[in-house]
Amino acid sequence: MAKLTKRQKQIQAVAEQFNTDTDARLAIDTLKKFIKDSGSKNTNQTFELSVKLGIDTKANDQQVRSSVVLPSGTGKKTRIAVIAKGEKVQAAKDAGADFAGTEELVQKIQDGWMEFDVLVATPDTMPLLGKLGRVLGPRGLMPNPKDGTVTADVAKAVKDLQAGKVTFRAEKTGAVVHLPIGKSSFSQDELFANLVAAVQEIRKNKPSASKGTYMESVFVSITQGPGLKIDQSTLVAV
Repeated sequence: MAKLTKRQKQIQAVAEQFNTDTDARLAIDTLKKFIKDSGSKNTNQTFELSVKLGIDTKANDQQVRSSVVLPSGTGKKTRIAVIAKGEKVQAAKDAGADFAGTEELVQKIQDGWMEFDVLVATPDTMPLLGKLGRVLGPRGLMPNPKDGTVTADVAKAVKDLQAGKVTFRAEKTGAVVHLPIGKSSFSQDELFANLVAAVQEIRKNKPSASKGTYMESVFVSITQGPGLKIDQSTLVAV
């Protein structure tokens, strides 16, 4: 067995200290303290939520995919591109989209340009995006009405994304949902508010065909750091 590095030992020690369900606020404080005490060069790390779901991802009626506007934002700049027609191109730009266009923007993406984080499209432009499936699909960038990235109201979509909207979906293998809930520079209250909002949205998207325990476990972790299991009863907004 390979010898653990000092940082790996630190991560293991924290994880073992909280190997049972932990109060959410305590977990946030513990992870923030770990970053400070571990001497990490990346002092503003991403907090991530991971939820193991009791669903059958092979069943079409048990898919989980949606989005949530995090009340405290994400702590990062989201580059937004919009495919639209006519006056909605300008509406997207006026709302703050980084890029907006029609056929010319589709062609640019097809040629290999990918300098955006989220792609929004109006319903009438979706036929144009058919040729981009092989490019966008593997990167998780294909617009989808389930997460609000296919919409006629492009201005609202852009503003929601700027305000901290993130999308999530259950992985095919493991039925786990991962999504960022903020940065370690956020206060405990800001991270907790995002955590509660994200968990509530995942709960709301429980498939009617899902039986038994839906949210089997909830973990909060940091970039290259420990993950702590959360007591779900402590995830109550105040």
